[in-house]
Amino acid sequence: MSDIEYRVENKYIVSDLDLAVIAGRLSAVMEHDVHQIGDCYEIRSIYFDDAWDRCMDENDAGIDCRQKYRVRTYGPDLTVINLEIKAKQNGLTNKTACHLTPSEYNCILSGGDSLSFGNKRPLNRLLLQMRCTGMRPKVVITYERTAYVHPAGNVRITFDRNIMASRNCGAFFDEHIAGSVPILPAGLHVLE
Repeated sequence: MSDIEYRVENKYIVSDLDLAVIAGRLSAVMEHDVHQIGDCYEIRSIYFDDAWDRCMDENDAGIDCRQKYRVRTYGPDLTVINLEIKAKQNGLTNKTACHLTPSEYNCILSGGDSLSFGNKRPLNRLLLQMRCTGMRPKVVITYERTAYVHPAGNVRITFDRNIMASRNCGAFFDEHIAGSVPILPAGLHVLE
């Protein structure tokens, strides 16, 4: 029996009006998740890819069996740094993660050469990809998330607004990440 937990994820592009209507309905039956204080919280991610941008191409093509590697922070506390690997298989998604120390984060950002394999499995997998395929930090994605959860059926619905991208991975912890550009037209967001 596998101890990997998979979940179904569906994403939709929606308008401001769609989100307002859906939020009104959800707030009557669901709670905000634990990360949320106020209306939303910020998510920052650095996505990694190889020299051929295979992760991005596989995602854009909708390849069923794929993985993506990211460093992520949730909310205003930028001191908790997570390394996450999301895998898609047979239309289902799973995520493995570990916390990174500031030293591990800095080593990864500079190429990972000075890091050794240890007991953090996601970090070992990233280091292997960095050494075998030339995987490197490629893009910073930031957005504001509003998340609703309900224990029945383990349901989670998120609104991701103001999605921005920047190639300036070194500015990940800056208050404002230089070179950020919107990736969706004004008034459009992601519902998951």
